[in-house]
Amino acid sequence: MIDLSNLPGGMDARSANVLREIVEQYMETGDPVASKTLAQRLTPSLSPATIRNVMAELTQAGLLFSPHVSAGRLPTEKGVRLFVDGLLQFGALDELERAQIAGRLALKGRSMQETLAEASSMLSGLSAAAGLVLAPKGDGALKHIEFVALGPGKALVILVAADGQVENRVIETPPGLPPSALVEAGNYLNSLLGDVTLSALRQRVSENLQQNRSDLDVLATSVIESGLAMWDEQHGTLYLRGQGNLLTDITEIEKLTTIQMLFERLEAQETMLRLLQLAQESDGVRIYIGAESGFFGMSGVSMVVAPARNETNRIVGAIGVIGPTRLNYGRIVPVVDYTARVIGRLLS
Repeated sequence: MIDLSNLPGGMDARSANVLREIVEQYMETGDPVASKTLAQRLTPSLSPATIRNVMAELTQAGLLFSPHVSAGRLPTEKGVRLFVDGLLQFGALDELERAQIAGRLALKGRSMQETLAEASSMLSGLSAAAGLVLAPKGDGALKHIEFVALGPGKALVILVAADGQVENRVIETPPGLPPSALVEAGNYLNSLLGDVTLSALRQRVSENLQQNRSDLDVLATSVIESGLAMWDEQHGTLYLRGQGNLLTDITEIEKLTTIQMLFERLEAQETMLRLLQLAQESDGVRIYIGAESGFFGMSGVSMVVAPARNETNRIVGAIGVIGPTRLNYGRIVPVVDYTARVIGRLLS
């Protein structure tokens, strides 16, 4: 039933009831909803003629639209937003569901990277959409750095943290770079290590290169600077699973291309930075419909995102789900919220 004391946008109870039923039917089936269907489902009941009048008013208000001349109605993104803000009842996880999520995300001998990837897969499975987990770039103590040649013009930088976690980055190298230059670069950086963070290492390297540049091969110097600059450009590691769920109902080539562009943008560093910014702007779970997030610029896609906070309330990551506008928000929001709490504790 509609709460008469808190109707959104000055709506009356009848209009709110019709909008709620249409959005819920749309989220369940994805199909337009006709007045005849609503007449069978609404409580209290309304005649099809009355329902058509209400639907016409909601359409004029920009909350519904008709995809075909004689079809039923679908909610616009504005209509979905109104539903989410004022008509949706969010569920709550019971003790068993919380225990199941916490159990799946327990480290149990796995690396942190494997656990974060599992969290992304879990969110995807529970939402039938794409699950994402963003862990910001850490700045803990370092244990070892190594450069490995990948072929002409490219090398892999391997950074091992004191806690055993490993990060890899690919950098571009100068033409004709000999393997000896990669070895020299690694030896030089490791000679400066000693329980120092990446930011402290950058400072040491900067000071040493200014004082002893002539003692280091020019090519090795270039590799060192490229490797450290690569970490400066990184805003974190994104774990994204279930992208195929976004393609389930796609039949139009134009929409398929849009979704593919979305995948490419999600992998971009500026998108990771924007995700962290969205998390920082949120006290809890936030729902972004269509272009509201500011970096998708597309309709038909929604994102639910929450910050992962450590014991001092500092943001240490972002957790979310990306899927079609007809996501089951009432179910997904509590799942994202609790998962963010668990990941926040792990990343502490």
